[in-house]
Amino acid sequence: MSLNELRTLGRTGALISPLTLGTLNFGTGAAPTGPAESIRIIKAALDAGITSVDTADIYSQGEAETVVGQAIHSRRDDVFLATKFHGQMGSNPAHAGNSRRWIVRAVEDSLRRLNTDRIDLYQAHRPDYNTDLLETITALNDLIRQGKILYYGTSVFSPAQLVEAQWIANTNHLTPPVVDQVPYSLLVRANERDVFPITQQYGVGVLSYGPLDGGWLAGGYRVGGGQPESSRFSAVPGRFDVNAPFNQGKLHAADALAQLAARHGLTLVQLAVAFALNHPAVTSVVIGPRTEDHLTDYLKAADVVLSESILDEIDDIVAPAVNFLERDAGTVAPHLEYPELRRR
Repeated sequence: MSLNELRTLGRTGALISPLTLGTLNFGTGAAPTGPAESIRIIKAALDAGITSVDTADIYSQGEAETVVGQAIHSRRDDVFLATKFHGQMGSNPAHAGNSRRWIVRAVEDSLRRLNTDRIDLYQAHRPDYNTDLLETITALNDLIRQGKILYYGTSVFSPAQLVEAQWIANTNHLTPPVVDQVPYSLLVRANERDVFPITQQYGVGVLSYGPLDGGWLAGGYRVGGGQPESSRFSAVPGRFDVNAPFNQGKLHAADALAQLAARHGLTLVQLAVAFALNHPAVTSVVIGPRTEDHLTDYLKAADVVLSESILDEIDDIVAPAVNFLERDAGTVAPHLEYPELRRR
């Protein structure tokens, strides 16, 4: 496998590289990677053969989109450009969600920041439980007709929502979503149970993100190794605490996977990325480097092919279709997250 072996994105016919450059870390202010280095990383990724770039309006409140627009402007026709809407922009709570009213505003803002006349893939960043899905799909269908977006997709939609979206679009003679973006890694495998079979059934491409599970698979999380330094430790309380009882299963699995990688002459990063790339439902794996060195590590992983015996060893450490934490799914349904909704 190499970056030159482009993959077809679901049923679209569009070809993209097996790795997609994610831009969550890019921007200004609190972003880990400033504009100048972000642009260098983007250009280095494109030079290396990555053809797909994924961003979102919510990343650094639009700054990531601005950086991406600056970096790819002279190569726009060679880049498959994806961005997202849904998250709240600014202090106004009405500037968020999946309503028609917000989508038509959000897409214009993204087009301006990205300095482009069209977005290749426009994704609903999360489900919106307050907006009828038909309203969202109709608005996105209209944007396709207007030429402002070419395709649209979803992100971390439940299996039921994925099927509903296809049914609504087809029964109303609208263009259906063609992509779903989900977390997937050696430690986050629940989507193997139902999401991946659904995407394969409907010809929906998958952009999987989080191949390192927020750093759990970067190599630092080892039994007896102490708490690794991470900005996420305080940003997401509990999720990366190696002393938390609910993280003990994940910690021991990460340690065992690191040992497995070493036995086969691989880094844990290489094992993790190659694993995500191996699943036939996954079109492209979204990587999120903070530095050019991180990008280099990711690029090396694109050439790794895992044998059936290694995949069997992985299954012995982390069972298929299993997540260690509910939050690892990328979102928690309101009726599970809020006690007042659990038994209504």
